[in-house]
Amino acid sequence: MREGPVYLDANATEPLRPAAREAMLAGLEQTGNPASVHAAGRKTRIMLEEARRRIAAAFGREADGCVFTSGGTEADTLALHALGRAEGRCILVGATEHDAIRRAVPEAGLIPVDGQGVIDRAALEAMLVAHGAAGDGPGPLVCIMAANNETGVHAPLRDVAALCRQHGAFLHVDAVQAAGRMQEQDEFSLALKDGSLAGASLALSAHKMGGPKGAGALLLPEDRPLAPLLPGGGQERGRRGGTPALASHMGMAAALEDSRMQDWSVLAALRDELEAVMVEAGVIIMGHGAARLPNTVSAVLPGVAAQMQLMALDIEGYCVSAGSACSSGKVARSHVLEAMGQGEAAGQAIRVSLPWNVRAGDVRSFGRAYGLMARRFAERGLLKRPTPMWGGPVTHEG
Repeated sequence: MREGPVYLDANATEPLRPAAREAMLAGLEQTGNPASVHAAGRKTRIMLEEARRRIAAAFGREADGCVFTSGGTEADTLALHALGRAEGRCILVGATEHDAIRRAVPEAGLIPVDGQGVIDRAALEAMLVAHGAAGDGPGPLVCIMAANNETGVHAPLRDVAALCRQHGAFLHVDAVQAAGRMQEQDEFSLALKDGSLAGASLALSAHKMGGPKGAGALLLPEDRPLAPLLPGGGQERGRRGGTPALASHMGMAAALEDSRMQDWSVLAALRDELEAVMVEAGVIIMGHGAARLPNTVSAVLPGVAAQMQLMALDIEGYCVSAGSACSSGKVARSHVLEAMGQGEAAGQAIRVSLPWNVRAGDVRSFGRAYGLMARRFAERGLLKRPTPMWGGPVTHEG
């Protein structure tokens, strides 16, 4: 007999890792303010700087280039403000970017994606050429997600970084979903290893790694001043005011390191198994032809609104979502799938994202429940046959 709901919404937030909890408790026991010069302050400062060093080192950066924030949204917004608008750059963003980017710069140029949700490199190059020819000012700021929060699709970061270098653009990478789920040969890992992202900024969020909510970081390619969004008392070397959340950042460092030791191929195998069951039930997997995060399934049940699916699955005790968890609880058409040209299907997709500690039995029970739900909708005449634009073989890439 199962106790409580089955949580399969890790891309909204991961369960807290034990290592993160332990690190946070150690931080919570400290009294001093890291900005204070007395012994208690110096002790907390040492602990804060050690967390900063560990986080920066995980991405090949120096600690001085790590700016602690309240989360991924603030890290993205700070990058857009300080590296974009404050430097007089025009801003280009991927059409499937998170709303943390899209809503912060509604005037930005949208870089189109293909039917799998992968950035159109030719279109990006054309936009960079056009903006390069427009004047003698600084090159554009290009904002690309390392991995999409709804589909899990990896961006071709090495190609994008090469284009940015070629055309004098600055690259900002929203690595919120990718940073805590890195595999040896995924695009984000390879781009870090070969130096493609050496000149880019990175946005991170602790709770997507299994750390606490309310902590994040902006990693800069080098130690440099920034025009702050929050001047405050000059903390973070004047780049972000406010007393740092010591315990949260310690938990973030611990969660990140713990995630690097996880065998994500286990989750990838469970995801593949689940997708096969869902496809048998009539589902079309979004982004199926592209390399994806090992834990993420974006599934369209043709003819059945996402909200109907979520309600039915919630009644059965399964926590999944219809995409981003940043929409005040409402279920709306996915801008990600709309950008991928999926039309009506953009309102018929749910996202299943397996947490780091998921149990195989829970994934399999969900697959059975999903199949029964799909059968009930079919009996009511709601299911539709896939249209040609959804066709093609389903592949499973990690």
